[in-house]
Amino acid sequence: QVQLVESGGGLVQTGDSLRLSCAASGRTFNREAMAWFRQAPGKEREFVAAINWSGITIYYADSVKGRFTISRENAKNMVYLQMNSLKPEDTAVYYCAQDPSTLNSYTYYKVSFYDYWGQGTQVTVSS
Repeated sequence: QVQLVESGGGLVQTGDSLRLSCAASGRTFNREAMAWFRQAPGKEREFVAAINWSGITIYYADSVKGRFTISRENAKNMVYLQMNSLKPEDTAVYYCAQDPSTLNSYTYYKVSFYDYWGQGTQVTVSS
């Protein structure tokens, strides 16, 4: 089994920055895809960013492109989401997700693609 634990959320103002972290433990496959999703109240969980094992292939949702950066440190089993120029519409619970298989260009944005999820960390951006 894989355990994912997110941290780094909080209450910030418009234009501020936050860095989310996701610590992975348990079984690893050495090729797993990692991603961040978010869910705002009353809305479905949506894709934010994904990264493959090597860090070479990265995808972003259009809504965060140019403001958010996903990265990973495989030696530490860590994944990060640097969020800059935050907006009130970024307010949500942010979830870290992992799939044991290689990142797939057809499925990377789908909730159903990922097998493991963290408990989430709240990000609130005030206007």
